[in-house]
Amino acid sequence: MTDETTTLAYLRQRVAEFVTARNWEQFHTPKNLSGAIAIETTELMEHFQWLTDEQAAVALQDETKLAAVTDELADVLIYTLSLANALDVDVSAAVLGKLERNEERFPAEEWQGRARGVKDAGSRTTG
Repeated sequence: MTDETTTLAYLRQRVAEFVTARNWEQFHTPKNLSGAIAIETTELMEHFQWLTDEQAAVALQDETKLAAVTDELADVLIYTLSLANALDVDVSAAVLGKLERNEERFPAEEWQGRARGVKDAGSRTTG
């Protein structure tokens, strides 16, 4: 299965089935899942710690390193989908809504090529 053929609904269902088969719903509270997301994100970041952008690019050419990074990214996504399931959040609506708000907050013509802090967004809407 690929991104082109797999729906978000299917991934959420598979994550829910995995959790249910292990009776882990009792542990999958928003607090626990948000912590798990943070921990897995940190584990993902560890693969790049102290590397320059160039060194990171070279490291990811190694299949073993890329596989480890891919596994950590998958863990982040699995816990994120578990949190969406626990909160009954429509992920597609959430992402599209946030992108729409960000379009207003960071107009392309003003932000083209800029990677500055959120404070630079001025008095536009927050979040």
